[in-house]
Amino acid sequence: MFKCKITKKKIPQIINFGKMPIANGFLNKKDFKKEFFYNMGVSFSKDVSLMQLNNHPKPEMMFNANYPFFTSSSKFMKNHFKNYANWAKRKYVKTDNTKIIEIGSNDGTFLKNFKKKNFQHLGFEPSKNVSEIAKKNGINSITKFFNRTNLITFDKFVNKTDLIFGANVVCHIPDLLEFILTCDLALNENGKIIFEEPYLGSMYKKVSYDQIYDEHIYMFSISSIKKIFNIFDFQLIDVFPQNTHGGSMRYVLGRKKTNVNKKINKWLEIEKKENIDNISGALEFKKNCELSKEKLQYKLNNIKKKGKLICGYGATSKSTTILNYCNIDSKIIDCIFDTTPNKIGKYSPGMHIPIIDYKYFSKRFYKYAFLFAWNHKKEIEEKEVSYLKKGGKWITHL
Repeated sequence: MFKCKITKKKIPQIINFGKMPIANGFLNKKDFKKEFFYNMGVSFSKDVSLMQLNNHPKPEMMFNANYPFFTSSSKFMKNHFKNYANWAKRKYVKTDNTKIIEIGSNDGTFLKNFKKKNFQHLGFEPSKNVSEIAKKNGINSITKFFNRTNLITFDKFVNKTDLIFGANVVCHIPDLLEFILTCDLALNENGKIIFEEPYLGSMYKKVSYDQIYDEHIYMFSISSIKKIFNIFDFQLIDVFPQNTHGGSMRYVLGRKKTNVNKKINKWLEIEKKENIDNISGALEFKKNCELSKEKLQYKLNNIKKKGKLICGYGATSKSTTILNYCNIDSKIIDCIFDTTPNKIGKYSPGMHIPIIDYKYFSKRFYKYAFLFAWNHKKEIEEKEVSYLKKGGKWITHL
């Protein structure tokens, strides 16, 4: 039995994905022997409808001076964050001199949309390398975690912040209590918290278990967000489905006096009907994960028996879960092509598949390419028209 990170009550483990390395821990050959592993098990709390990791590395091990993800590297995500910012301006920016905070601001892709003089912005980004890029681009980024100790030094944002933003970051925060208390300290009386995260309902539907890895400590639903924040001085006032990360949900929270959109009740009814808010859905998901693993292993082994070559496309964080859970190594997948300088020339976490510069993808034809970045499939297919015309085929675990 494990403890719910919110209620502190004992909850049962639902799925054990086994031994896992740090998802973004791409490494050199000389570091294989000292690679860090932990046991990745998942539990579900009935009280707050929350799926959580039972164990995970310390945040400092994942978000550090060499974080290998840059938001600006994806054209799709750059457009998404521009639209996200424009939506927020239309819907929630009512006054001049609006104060905003972004948590996990990365290289400043989102905040650059708020650099005009009628906005005061502050980005919290603990990974030094991406935070430094944001600073060079004129973003007010600080290389620290978002908590009360670090916030209190920025007096003009304490009790005066209008909007706190996040995207695929709240699920990274082990201490949700500290996160909520820090938001409470930052926001003014009418302030809002707006963040979007991979959606539990979408993960169940797609059986996209690769959404679960060390950084994703929680998989949220509308039910869980409503129940968790209701414990404090906040309430869920609106939700907006998103197509990022294979299916996400944008949540808007305000203090308890704020008006609530009636559509939330309809969403809660859907989650109840589809067992997203209870343990039955989690148990069904476990069965589907095990079946998905068997099917994928069978598919890949059959391709190899025919003497065909397989490469990987996109050395994503999510690929670490797929490769290690399904025990897929370099005997199955020759290499993984990627564009990220921090990953090229290194090896994938755990399974140690070589990461090759993307510029060589077109040099040697692979009949099959495992699309680890499946959530960017549309963007990738537009880019790889020639690969598909040659008869190339994508593989996914979905």
